[in-house]
Amino acid sequence: MKENNPDSRKIGGLRDVYSGRNAWAGVLGGLGLVAFIDEAVFHQLLHWHHFYDKSTTAAGLVSDGLFHAFNWFATVTSMFMVGDLRRRNAFWPKRWGGGVLVGAGGFQLYDGIVQHKLMRLHQIRYVDDVIVCDIVWNVLAAVLLLIGIGLLAGGRRNKQTDPSRRPAHDSV
Repeated sequence: MKENNPDSRKIGGLRDVYSGRNAWAGVLGGLGLVAFIDEAVFHQLLHWHHFYDKSTTAAGLVSDGLFHAFNWFATVTSMFMVGDLRRRNAFWPKRWGGGVLVGAGGFQLYDGIVQHKLMRLHQIRYVDDVIVCDIVWNVLAAVLLLIGIGLLAGGRRNKQTDPSRRPAHDSV
């Protein structure tokens, strides 16, 4: 049972005020994390593709470097946001985690549909049955995205039904 004291209302109030920032910090963190995994595993370790495969190997390596800089920018920005939220005592792990999954799934789905199929910058792997790779990639992305959306929506639902989150009204 939650305590209904002024300090718990203050912390709950800060969470409400910074709810969006918690989610956005998670989205940037998830985007940076999944982009890092993609770049490190598929580009560098497995050599399955570069970020841009329609030119020379040198151009592919430059594009990988830019992609790497982008994912670290997103990750570092996320961590600064989390640090600020913790300093304000407004960090909300569930909303941040939901944001991480939305960022990870959203980026992966964007990568699988827009970059792989519409723009044709690269494929996941250059094999005869690339459709299997595409299905696994995009289904995993959709699952991450849906779980993240569920966590974010659940946080909103709890805020509406949790009595300790309701504003205190003065009695006349």
